[in-house]
This record gives sequence, C-alpha cells and structure tokens, in this order.
Amino acid sequence: MSINMGSIDRMLRVFVVAPAAIVVAIVAGAGSVAGIVLLAVAAIMLATAAVGFCPLYKLFRINTRSLHRSTRARSG
Repeated sequence: MSINMGSIDRMLRVFVVAPAAIVVAIVAGAGSVAGIVLLAVAAIMLATAAVGFCPLYKLFRINTRSLHRSTRARSG
C-alpha cells in the first residue's frame, strides 16, 4: 500500500469533509439511515487521511501526492 494522497487532500478531508459530514449527520438525525451513512463517510475520510491511502484513488489511478521535491544544488 503506497501513499497516494497529498497533504492538501488530507487536510481537506480532516478539516472540511469529515466535520461537514458529521454536522449534516447530526442535523439529519444521527440514528437515521442518512445520519449513520454520513457518520460512516466521516470515519472513512478520517481513516484514509490518517494513513494517506485512498482505495478509490488506487482503483481510478489517481495520485494527489506531489512527486517533485525541491533539492538544492550542492556546491563543493
């Protein structure tokens, strides 16, 4: 399992998507079917952000991780 999520993607999941899903789940009723589904979505968003791997990204061959790293030329 390789990391396929970039830091911006992970931050959006943690600070925007998961809290929004939790708030809507509470408004819809946490015990309702919609509320339970939204809480599950929030849990999945938090879990994938924590490990940096999204199975759906792998399925659709999406990679939001930046492969370019800045390197400084060594003088010497």
